[in-house]
Amino acid sequence: MTKLLKVHGSENTFFLFDLTQFEQQPTFAEISKLAVAMKAGDNPDLNNIDGILVVQDSDHQDCLGKMTVVNADGSLASMCGNGLRTVTRYLAEKFGKTKFKVETQDADLDVEKEADLADQVPAYGVQISPVRFDHNDFPFEKLGTDEIHDQMLPQLDDRLSFTAIALPNPHLISFVSDAVLKTDKLKRLGTYLNGENPYFTDGVNVNFANILAPDTLFVRTFERGVGFTNACGTGMTSTSLAYALNHYEGDFDRIITVYNPGGMVKVHVQKTGNDLQLQLIANATELGTFTIDAKDLFDHHFAAGTYQPTDEEAHYQEWIKSLN
Repeated sequence: MTKLLKVHGSENTFFLFDLTQFEQQPTFAEISKLAVAMKAGDNPDLNNIDGILVVQDSDHQDCLGKMTVVNADGSLASMCGNGLRTVTRYLAEKFGKTKFKVETQDADLDVEKEADLADQVPAYGVQISPVRFDHNDFPFEKLGTDEIHDQMLPQLDDRLSFTAIALPNPHLISFVSDAVLKTDKLKRLGTYLNGENPYFTDGVNVNFANILAPDTLFVRTFERGVGFTNACGTGMTSTSLAYALNHYEGDFDRIITVYNPGGMVKVHVQKTGNDLQLQLIANATELGTFTIDAKDLFDHHFAAGTYQPTDEEAHYQEWIKSLN
């Protein structure tokens, strides 16, 4: 029987799929079709996901595993900070380790166990890297600039300023008022820039952030390949970096608190000279296990499987209430 672990980081929800349980591993084409079928189905235990986190063995030094992110629309993402925390927990418990590396598409990232946020709300810290600003890393075109740092882009909006950062997922960030956050402007801009458009031809994650207090933000993300999501780890991290770069000159070492529709995270942002170090710290919650025969799974006969929930979400929601 095949097992998929349902997990979330800040309510960014996935099925974690460990390919080491197979002698003959499924292809990524099969897994992409699986993600689309789960999302399109009518099973509420399966269809409320943002994608599938694929875990494989890694032959890189000090890496306990490799993570690949398959979005709910079947596309591949370069990285997922919220997903990486759940993969970190899975590998930490599988191998009995608290500090190690995980191989991702663009980098081998340092990860570690952190102090629990509350009773039965485990937390993990994950490095987010590499950091890039150049238009070639997005790409963005026809905007008349090689980098975008807190500047107006009248092609996109006649009032908002933007910053563009790739981590390595591409992010477009704007700091807005609470009034703007409550409009449909984020939906319209995110939909436009992730459809056929002349500016971000590969699409882009669009983040609107409201500054609640010094070093305290609320972030809402329209995610490439997903749409609106409860939280986006690289989105919250890139927004925290944009905030620090816009507010602190020279070197800095800050802890940014970021609220989102799915909860709250901490982002440790450090800059020494030209060196940038980013760490995302928040929950890694296990929601349940879906058990099914492999043939039924890849034939999309999901009714043949069984889903067994945990009680961790109740503890997570109690912690969320305590934040309010």
